[in-house]
Amino acid sequence: MKVAVLFSGGKDSTRTLHWCIERGYDVKHLVTFVSERADSYMFHIPNIHLTDLSAEAVGIPLIKEKTSGIKEKEVEEMKHVLSKLKIDAVACGGIASNYQKERIVNVCNQLGVQCLAPFWGVDPEKFLRDTVALKFDVRIVAVSADGFDKSWLGRKLDSKTIDDMLKLHEKYKISLVLEGGEGESLVVDCPIFKKKIEIVDSEVIWNNKEQSGYLDIKKARLVDK
Repeated sequence: MKVAVLFSGGKDSTRTLHWCIERGYDVKHLVTFVSERADSYMFHIPNIHLTDLSAEAVGIPLIKEKTSGIKEKEVEEMKHVLSKLKIDAVACGGIASNYQKERIVNVCNQLGVQCLAPFWGVDPEKFLRDTVALKFDVRIVAVSADGFDKSWLGRKLDSKTIDDMLKLHEKYKISLVLEGGEGESLVVDCPIFKKKIEIVDSEVIWNNKEQSGYLDIKKARLVDK
């Protein structure tokens, strides 16, 4: 089966890519959409420029296209890009976002290809702990939910981080997998990477009024593992 993976460089899409490769699917393309707006209903924003490094690290061609970031229009723009690919399926990393899942499934149905969403409905804590157990090096690069502060930016996902997230979930009902715009992540190393991403220069951007922010990665490079 020839597959295109919707790819942001974060934990969900990289786990999905890993899942496809482990099962022997022929991953032809990683597809990244870059919103021209500062936000998007469909797509990951922070440090999306680093998917070039991620694609090089795994050795799969990257298709990177701009989208308007306008609600619903960006879905049509995604459909237009995917319609040009000779594939049998589109894989996405959705776990709990009905908004994104429904629209990706609809696009796949219209294009006559299968939608693969291997982690849809998975237990969030299990997903995170499995990610750590699989030796994924994940960094939190954006937060926007009650309980988070700027100390979370750049933090590595490990058992202690997951335990702290569980406490925030119990108190504030945050999404453990950071869906719904509550946070974003970046995978800097994992089993399918031939090289790892090293963050060379970054800056924490924090909005005290909104209690949200992101890690602006200004420079990164691939290094030997």
